[in-house]
Amino acid sequence: MTPDKRKPAAKIETVGQDGLDRLRIRDAMARLIDGAPLYSDGKLTVKSLAEEAQVKRWLLTHKHIDLQDEFRAKVAQVNHVPAALHQHIDARQQLEQRVAHQAAELRQERETVKRLERVVLALTLENQRLQVEASATANVVRIKP
Repeated sequence: MTPDKRKPAAKIETVGQDGLDRLRIRDAMARLIDGAPLYSDGKLTVKSLAEEAQVKRWLLTHKHIDLQDEFRAKVAQVNHVPAALHQHIDARQQLEQRVAHQAAELRQERETVKRLERVVLALTLENQRLQVEASATANVVRIKP
Protein backbone atom coordinates (compact mmCIF):
# COMPACT_ATOMS: atom_id res chain seq x y z
CA MET A 1 0.00 0.00 0.00
CA THR A 2 1.12 3.48 -0.67
CA PRO A 3 1.16 6.16 2.01
CA ASP A 4 -1.59 8.00 0.12
CA LYS A 5 -3.98 5.10 0.60
CA ARG A 6 -3.25 4.95 4.34
CA LYS A 7 -4.08 8.57 5.00
CA PRO A 8 -7.71 8.31 3.92
CA ALA A 9 -8.09 5.12 5.95
CA ALA A 10 -6.73 6.86 9.03
CA LYS A 11 -9.01 9.79 8.35
CA ILE A 12 -12.01 7.48 8.05
CA GLU A 13 -11.09 5.89 11.39
CA THR A 14 -10.85 9.34 12.95
CA VAL A 15 -14.20 10.34 11.51
CA GLY A 16 -15.60 7.05 12.75
CA GLN A 17 -14.17 7.71 16.20
CA ASP A 18 -15.55 11.25 16.12
CA GLY A 19 -18.94 9.87 15.22
CA LEU A 20 -18.73 7.36 18.05
CA ASP A 21 -17.69 10.09 20.49
CA ARG A 22 -20.53 12.32 19.34
CA LEU A 23 -23.00 9.45 19.76
CA ARG A 24 -21.68 8.72 23.26
CA ILE A 25 -21.94 12.39 24.19
CA ARG A 26 -25.53 12.67 22.92
CA ASP A 27 -26.53 9.51 24.81
CA ALA A 28 -24.87 10.87 27.94
CA MET A 29 -26.76 14.16 27.47
CA ALA A 30 -30.05 12.30 27.40
CA ARG A 31 -29.19 10.28 30.52
CA LEU A 32 -28.09 13.33 32.50
CA ILE A 33 -31.11 15.38 31.54
CA ASP A 34 -33.41 12.46 32.34
CA GLY A 35 -31.72 12.14 35.72
CA ALA A 36 -30.46 8.61 35.16
CA PRO A 37 -26.65 8.81 35.10
CA LEU A 38 -24.60 5.64 34.82
CA TYR A 39 -21.01 6.83 35.10
CA SER A 40 -21.09 10.29 36.69
CA ASP A 41 -22.45 12.16 39.70
CA GLY A 42 -25.52 13.37 37.77
CA LYS A 43 -24.73 17.06 37.90
CA LEU A 44 -25.63 19.04 34.81
CA THR A 45 -22.09 20.19 34.06
CA VAL A 46 -19.74 19.70 31.14
CA LYS A 47 -17.40 17.76 33.41
CA SER A 48 -20.19 15.37 34.37
CA LEU A 49 -21.23 15.09 30.72
CA ALA A 50 -17.69 14.03 29.78
CA GLU A 51 -17.61 11.51 32.65
CA GLU A 52 -21.02 10.18 31.65
CA ALA A 53 -19.97 9.84 27.99
CA GLN A 54 -16.67 8.29 29.10
CA VAL A 55 -14.68 10.70 26.95
CA LYS A 56 -11.98 13.20 27.79
CA ARG A 57 -13.31 16.61 28.77
CA TRP A 58 -11.17 18.37 26.19
CA LEU A 59 -13.24 16.70 23.47
CA LEU A 60 -16.19 18.79 24.63
CA THR A 61 -14.29 21.97 25.33
CA HIS A 62 -12.07 21.98 22.22
CA LYS A 63 -13.31 19.55 19.60
CA HIS A 64 -17.09 19.18 19.92
CA ILE A 65 -17.93 22.68 21.08
CA ASP A 66 -21.30 22.46 19.32
CA LEU A 67 -22.29 19.54 21.56
CA GLN A 68 -21.19 21.47 24.63
CA ASP A 69 -23.35 24.42 23.55
CA GLU A 70 -26.24 22.08 22.78
CA PHE A 71 -25.96 20.53 26.25
CA ARG A 72 -25.94 23.92 27.95
CA ALA A 73 -28.98 25.00 25.92
CA LYS A 74 -30.87 21.84 26.89
CA VAL A 75 -29.97 22.32 30.54
CA ALA A 76 -31.24 25.90 30.39
CA GLN A 77 -34.50 24.72 28.80
CA VAL A 78 -35.08 21.87 31.22
CA ASN A 79 -34.15 23.89 34.32
CA HIS A 80 -34.84 21.06 36.75
CA VAL A 81 -32.88 19.21 39.38
CA PRO A 82 -31.68 15.75 38.34
CA ALA A 83 -32.83 12.79 40.42
CA ALA A 84 -29.34 12.12 41.78
CA LEU A 85 -29.06 15.69 43.02
CA HIS A 86 -32.64 15.68 44.25
CA GLN A 87 -31.81 12.86 46.67
CA HIS A 88 -28.99 14.94 48.16
CA ILE A 89 -31.26 17.96 48.47
CA ASP A 90 -33.91 15.89 50.26
CA ALA A 91 -31.32 14.45 52.63
CA ARG A 92 -30.00 17.93 53.37
CA GLN A 93 -33.50 19.24 54.11
CA GLN A 94 -34.13 16.34 56.47
CA LEU A 95 -30.84 17.01 58.25
CA GLU A 96 -31.66 20.73 58.54
CA GLN A 97 -35.03 19.85 60.10
CA ARG A 98 -33.31 17.46 62.49
CA VAL A 99 -30.80 20.14 63.51
CA ALA A 100 -33.60 22.67 64.06
CA HIS A 101 -35.51 20.14 66.20
CA GLN A 102 -32.41 19.33 68.26
CA ALA A 103 -31.65 23.03 68.71
CA ALA A 104 -35.17 23.56 70.06
CA GLU A 105 -34.73 20.59 72.42
CA LEU A 106 -31.39 21.98 73.58
CA ARG A 107 -32.94 25.40 74.32
CA GLN A 108 -35.70 23.71 76.31
CA GLU A 109 -33.19 21.59 78.26
CA ARG A 110 -31.10 24.66 79.07
CA GLU A 111 -34.20 26.40 80.43
CA THR A 112 -34.92 23.31 82.55
CA VAL A 113 -31.35 23.36 83.90
CA LYS A 114 -31.69 27.04 84.85
CA ARG A 115 -34.99 26.31 86.62
CA LEU A 116 -33.43 23.40 88.51
CA GLU A 117 -30.44 25.56 89.49
CA ARG A 118 -32.85 28.04 91.07
CA VAL A 119 -34.64 25.23 92.92
CA VAL A 120 -31.33 23.84 94.23
CA LEU A 121 -30.28 27.32 95.36
CA ALA A 122 -33.61 27.86 97.16
CA LEU A 123 -33.39 24.48 98.88
CA THR A 124 -29.76 25.13 99.88
CA LEU A 125 -30.70 28.47 101.43
CA GLU A 126 -33.64 26.89 103.25
CA ASN A 127 -31.40 24.09 104.53
CA GLN A 128 -28.86 26.62 105.83
CA ARG A 129 -31.63 28.60 107.55
CA LEU A 130 -33.00 25.47 109.19
CA GLN A 131 -29.52 24.46 110.36
CA VAL A 132 -29.06 27.91 111.94
CA GLU A 133 -32.46 27.62 113.64
CA ALA A 134 -31.65 24.12 114.85
CA SER A 135 -28.35 25.24 116.31
CA ALA A 136 -30.10 28.09 118.11
CA THR A 137 -32.41 25.62 119.78
CA ALA A 138 -29.66 23.11 120.51
CA ASN A 139 -30.64 22.91 124.14
CA VAL A 140 -33.58 20.67 123.26
CA VAL A 141 -32.98 17.10 124.41
CA ARG A 142 -34.39 14.23 122.47
CA ILE A 143 -36.34 11.59 124.24
CA LYS A 144 -35.87 8.05 123.04
CA PRO A 145 -39.00 5.89 122.97
